[in-house]
Amino acid sequence: MNCDSFLDFESNIEYHFKDSSLLKKALTHSSYAHENNMKRFSDNEKLEFLGDAVLEMVSSEFLYHEYPTLSEGDLSKLRASLVCEPTLAYCAKAICLKDYILLGKGEDRTGGRERDSIVSDALESVIGAMFLDGGIEVAKPFILKFILTDIEHKRLFYDTKTTLQEVTQARYKMGVTYELVSESGPSHDKVYESRALMGDKVLGVGKGKSKKASEQDAAYQALLSMHMESKIKIV
Repeated sequence: MNCDSFLDFESNIEYHFKDSSLLKKALTHSSYAHENNMKRFSDNEKLEFLGDAVLEMVSSEFLYHEYPTLSEGDLSKLRASLVCEPTLAYCAKAICLKDYILLGKGEDRTGGRERDSIVSDALESVIGAMFLDGGIEVAKPFILKFILTDIEHKRLFYDTKTTLQEVTQARYKMGVTYELVSESGPSHDKVYESRALMGDKVLGVGKGKSKKASEQDAAYQALLSMHMESKIKIV
């Protein structure tokens, strides 16, 4: 990554690092470090560990004050939906994070840049790096602006298949089944499309890099549609 790329990404996150090596480490995937024979702990795994803790602390404080009537269990479930892998990968789109991750050639070639796990881990690593570089005063505003927004939308991401089953059972006394519609692309980078069905009715259609991911997306699309139509409460 050259200096211009650093500056571009810093512009996206609205923060300039005092120690640019922290940013490079945050964006370095283990596949890149291994491929380039980098020293131990040169990748972003330890920063991810730190960022995860910072994210949990900030989100817990935010939800505690924002939702004073929710129980501890409901707050935990809501927090889980906001910091789960698909949600963080979705949040990362706003800062174009995937374009700046340093991946090994093999990982990049097989679609690693599109994997929620890699992108969400990198986002947590960036948070950890920001915390080390500027403290909670820097990390917290970033989390509030890029992650803890649009709560009603993002809360639908968490374990969507289970949530959809609960909603359809409660409202219609019916369960949900999933059907694989298609799969396309080369063997190393397939895209699956599935639909969520309640009887013969199509509730939602989704895509993903695995059959499970496509089903989760189909369930999410179904929940989102139902939520917009009837403002159902999903906690």
